[in-house]
Amino acid sequence: MGLDIVTGGAGFIGSHIVDRLIQTENRDVRVIDNFSNGDPRNLEHLRAHPSLEVVTADLADPTDVDRLFDRAERVFHLAALADIVPSIERPAEYFRSNVNGTFNTLQAARNANVRRFLYAASSTCYGLPDSFPTPEEAPIRPQYPYALTKNLGEQIVMHWAQVYQMPAVSLRMFNVYGPRARTSGTYGAVFGVFLAQLLNNEPLTVVGDGEQTRDFTFVSDIVDAFITAAASDRIGEIYNVGSGGTYSINQLVEKLGATETIHIPKRPGEPDCTWADTSKIERDLAWRAVIDFETGVGKMLEHIEYWRDAPVWTPEKIAEATHTWFERLSN
Repeated sequence: MGLDIVTGGAGFIGSHIVDRLIQTENRDVRVIDNFSNGDPRNLEHLRAHPSLEVVTADLADPTDVDRLFDRAERVFHLAALADIVPSIERPAEYFRSNVNGTFNTLQAARNANVRRFLYAASSTCYGLPDSFPTPEEAPIRPQYPYALTKNLGEQIVMHWAQVYQMPAVSLRMFNVYGPRARTSGTYGAVFGVFLAQLLNNEPLTVVGDGEQTRDFTFVSDIVDAFITAAASDRIGEIYNVGSGGTYSINQLVEKLGATETIHIPKRPGEPDCTWADTSKIERDLAWRAVIDFETGVGKMLEHIEYWRDAPVWTPEKIAEATHTWFERLSN
């Protein structure tokens, strides 16, 4: 039985990949996570499964990293720090985690002679795109340190594929949502914010006029893309992974059944639209998203209790939490 490593496997996307690898692909899985973002409850249902091993470790610390990759055949590298404001306030931590951590993971994977390496990249690398849907060849314009560090990680992965023939592929994900989406104390993704507000009978805080659109991509489609890429023979390729459409925040509010909203100021450095051109991954890997937006939102509402303990954001709390965002990105 082959061994798969999932770094950040206790996180939102990582835990769903672990589910698929164990329950459908019949793989042995070793999760490596330092639990800075990951949540143990995301793996609780697999806690006693004989195919799962969970190791608490920080991949940004190169000490003994190689031993964690013993017997590894494939690596799904999702471990990273996320969110915009913390990356502006603590760029050194993000560089250490997302750049140094990726370098150390690549080196360990190379020493283990893995046969596949999948990197979880971010569409935030495009910044404020010029064209929609946005292709992989679009200019790279990160607007904040999180986006920059994720792209630097991707550049290292692609360089290792070029110089060392690392059998690696990078997947640039667009606005992923689904059950287990993070509920940290940091103001972040719109679904977590809205669902916690719904549970607490608070008005939804809509940024700007709500007409901005996002390529909301359901997590099971993201997992399909990773599994498909892992089974392919492509090396040194970058693929957008998106839903095939783009949907406004106002549409999301409507589908969530919210009756009250409050509008808060538009944030600098955020695009009016995110929308992946997925023609390359459709052509090369025969992959495309299958979960439509309405179905995905319905699945979120079915699992809404997951956000029961999530922070409840008010306009005042959001203004305080995003002060650095406006201060640094308004120029």
